[in-house]
Amino acid sequence: MALHSGYLTVYVAFHLVIIALLNFTVATPGSGGSNVLSLLQPYDFLYYSGVRAYFGEEWAKAAELLEKAILTKESLFRVRRQCHDDCEAAGREAFNKLGSAEGNLWDLWALDWMQQKAECLRFCVGRSVTPAGQLPVSTDIEYEFGSRNPYNFLQVTYYKLEKLQKAASAAHTYFVANPSHLEMRNNIEKYRRMEGVTEDAFQDREMKNEKHWVLYDAAVQHEASSDWVKAAEKWKACVNETLRQTEECRVQCEVASQRLPENRGVDSVDGAYEKAAVLSLSLLSCRQSCVTQVATRPGRISAQEDFLPTQLEHLHIAQFKASDISGAVQTLRSLLLFYPSDKDSLDNLQLYSETLGGDTESQGTQPAQEIVTYISRSLQEKKLLYFGMENLDFSFIDPDLWTPEDIVPESLKDIWRAEKEKINEKMKEGEQQEEVDDSGFFSGGAVRQVGVTITMDDVVLNGTNRVVLDGVMTEKECDRILQLATAAASAGDGYRGRRSPHTPHETFEGLTVLRAVKLAQDGLVNQSDARLLHELGERARVLLHSYFRSPSGLYVSFTHLVCRSAIAGDQEGRLDLSHPVHVDNCLLEPETKQCWREPPAFIHRDLSAILYLNDNFDGGELFFTNRDAKTVTARVKPSCGRLVGFSSGPVNPHGVTAVTSGRRCALALWFTKEKLYRDMEREEAEAMWAADGQSVVKKDEEEKEGTAGRNARSQAPKEKSRGRGRVTGGRDEL
Repeated sequence: MALHSGYLTVYVAFHLVIIALLNFTVATPGSGGSNVLSLLQPYDFLYYSGVRAYFGEEWAKAAELLEKAILTKESLFRVRRQCHDDCEAAGREAFNKLGSAEGNLWDLWALDWMQQKAECLRFCVGRSVTPAGQLPVSTDIEYEFGSRNPYNFLQVTYYKLEKLQKAASAAHTYFVANPSHLEMRNNIEKYRRMEGVTEDAFQDREMKNEKHWVLYDAAVQHEASSDWVKAAEKWKACVNETLRQTEECRVQCEVASQRLPENRGVDSVDGAYEKAAVLSLSLLSCRQSCVTQVATRPGRISAQEDFLPTQLEHLHIAQFKASDISGAVQTLRSLLLFYPSDKDSLDNLQLYSETLGGDTESQGTQPAQEIVTYISRSLQEKKLLYFGMENLDFSFIDPDLWTPEDIVPESLKDIWRAEKEKINEKMKEGEQQEEVDDSGFFSGGAVRQVGVTITMDDVVLNGTNRVVLDGVMTEKECDRILQLATAAASAGDGYRGRRSPHTPHETFEGLTVLRAVKLAQDGLVNQSDARLLHELGERARVLLHSYFRSPSGLYVSFTHLVCRSAIAGDQEGRLDLSHPVHVDNCLLEPETKQCWREPPAFIHRDLSAILYLNDNFDGGELFFTNRDAKTVTARVKPSCGRLVGFSSGPVNPHGVTAVTSGRRCALALWFTKEKLYRDMEREEAEAMWAADGQSVVKKDEEEKEGTAGRNARSQAPKEKSRGRGRVTGGRDEL
């Protein structure tokens, strides 16, 4: 049945507004007290209660409340979905009369239909959920559950309760969304070695809500092994699951309570019609945002652009290579609905047509109906949303790159084109980011120290602002620092005493300059060795300052003598790294190739260096990668006196291969261009020497200006994180 075209906007707006407004109405629970108790409580209240019990070390209560919060959230979503389905036919009689109704009568039948459906939804949800439980939760709570933080608390809680199987399951579920969380990874390794913990424990409890990502990764793996039949099967399943998840998200938008946007509340100057229109547009915007929500991996910051079209592109290629030409044509025609003039797709269609002998018009090769519906529905919503932007000052961010220009009103096209150009430029930059470095360093300067040679430069290391210098230390100096490490390095130094901060297969020992000086004053180590440790940092600074031609001053930010030792008998079948791939001054997100320069990253670091002391061990090579954290671009083998220097930013992701036998020792150094962030421990060590009447290593003139600066790590204002305020568990290490 077709609706009158002139009523389309009114129909959609009324449909959404009535549902939303009636969702604000308090639901009427059953009359008995037992019925009230059986209704679903607010899951945010249960979560905060569980967190309070956690910090009060009431472990059994914390486990009960946290599990109940997770279960209640899942149940709430199921209730909404079930009520949406149950009320689908509500008001159908009134709806069927819309096709023949005219004038005011049309409005009355439309209102009757939507009112009946909204009342059905309100009553249905109210039978299962308390009034408070129907209210929208805060963005903080959304973030907590989106980043799976409840499982972070649960793994410690179950560990304290000695329920190791459940603790391992919670740890694994949290780690899936937080793969860079080193403590959790170490915890998982420990759980694997614990008696009573089986492999069944390591299952993602949230997998049912993220099944499309499981299918996506499986499809990519089959592609990598050229198993095109299985790849096509997985890509097709991934497309279907993505559509299903998107539809589920859209249902939640419709049934859940909605807030009025800012400045549109009861105190605004808008009239009832304006408020109703903006609320309906908010619901449409929520539905559109499902594209972004489904395209964002658990725990990630950014969505994958063009998520559904990208899957279709992979699918038609896999189908073609699996000899399913008809399927490839159908998928390619579906993809062309998003990008009708894409040259590569049109060329591929011509190729497929020739392979089929020119038959690309049969029923089985037409675009998939679910994609046709997806596109049509999305375009209708975009038209209304852009209408709201033009006439009602409504804010809307289009989640799609494929939106055709003719959807956008003429008055907004210049802004729309500019925004689209920014996105395209950002994507192009993402493809070229490995080649661009805005650090202010320019490799290729002079190396003035006698005996030091440039062994590898940017060209050999296949990157930007990278260098390997040999001859920075003598064999005798290496031996002295190695002896100092043996005598004074302490387990877990710099990692709150954690002996294995990066991998359970190695132990970690460290020593700072200040601690070495204090030990020397107590007569526990040689004073000359402590002074050499200090001097090596300055030696590396001078060399790298010259080579990278920094126009500003360069200050030592931190110096750490570190040794990694392989644990004997614990290396068989090892697949992990000694230090995972990371960037020194930002949070690397390999899936999107973004690197977020925000805490907890050491955002003040500008230049990084490693000065090696030995090579009598197996493994332990430094390697550089692209931003995908997978494509290795260069490797460096350690040796005595070898200095590796590189800019600390996103052009230089790096890691360390597993140390499988022996002990690898090196001096890790970081430098900053900001004097505020200089290493105050070095100055404290120098002050101790000066108090004893001993001279210290001279520094560049620009670094002599004032010595009363405060330690930036404790005194400088903190840069505000992009993430929202949230509850965090401080005890997530076993």
